[in-house]
Amino acid sequence: MESHGQYEQRVVWTVVDTGIGPLLLAATRNGLVNVVFHATDTARDRALERLAAQLGTEPVEAPGSPLLAEAIRQVEAYFSGRRRDFDLPLDWSLISGFNREVLRELATGVPYGSVVGYGDLAGRVGQPGAAQAVGTAMGANPLPVVVPCHRVVERDGGIGGFGGGVDTKRQLLALEGVLPEPLF
Repeated sequence: MESHGQYEQRVVWTVVDTGIGPLLLAATRNGLVNVVFHATDTARDRALERLAAQLGTEPVEAPGSPLLAEAIRQVEAYFSGRRRDFDLPLDWSLISGFNREVLRELATGVPYGSVVGYGDLAGRVGQPGAAQAVGTAMGANPLPVVVPCHRVVERDGGIGGFGGGVDTKRQLLALEGVLPEPLF
């Protein structure tokens, strides 16, 4: 029997222009699996190679794919200020264990326009001393923006780090009204 058919893993991707630069969106039949910041040619190609290795199949560019259509629509609505929450099926296969638990809590428990401290988020998943581990989970987030790791900040009011860069984090927090718009 051939391996083609309904059980074969399929990964489709496209790049969407946003207010923070191009985002690569990738999806499987299970849902959105990856969002990559600054998806210019080099970053995009690296991300696609990584996805192929992690998921065992070559991602296919398919901007018109039904698997991506709703994700594209919701991302565009978010960046234009018409959407506050994402309601998408998510494929969590690129993350597991504690990191997945933290990201799921973040996705459901930290709404638009609010922030949470690393330590507070650790406490929410029953690990109150694991603030650094939460930082690691944020850095491993395969679904930034949709799973809003930009909403996690330092206890003392510092913005904290961010895989997409601190300027991008500031832009996202400004979009959500948490920070003032940058002056320049």
